Amino acid sequence: MKSITTVLPVPSIEVELPLWRDRLGFDVTTVVNHEDAMGFVILQRGGVEVMLQSYASLDDDLGAVGGDAVRGLAMLFIKVNDLNAIRSRLGDGDVVMEERTTFYGSREIAVRSPSGHLVVLAEFAEET
Repeated sequence: MKSITTVLPVPSIEVELPLWRDRLGFDVTTVVNHEDAMGFVILQRGGVEVMLQSYASLDDDLGAVGGDAVRGLAMLFIKVNDLNAIRSRLGDGDVVMEERTTFYGSREIAVRSPSGHLVVLAEFAEET
């Protein structure tokens, strides 16, 4: 494991930004739009990173796993060195998003924890 970043599902990123950016001093380092609004942002301050993703964007990304299933739950985004090794260790783990390659350069899968939280495991080729 290399790092872990919390992904907070939110109704609206635009409503959240005054707290994160203006009050807490985070910089917006990445913005991905979804339809006519922000769908996803990465916020950083020092060595701390948090991601916000809109419900609408999550619904599109996760399909049936999205919707009410992710409202109020935390999601973890974990960068890993070897996705294949982790995948083999999951066995019958509750994989809710099969492996995909993203436009931002990672191979990733998602599993559901026993408590219902989503854990995305991502390998970036340039970082292995």
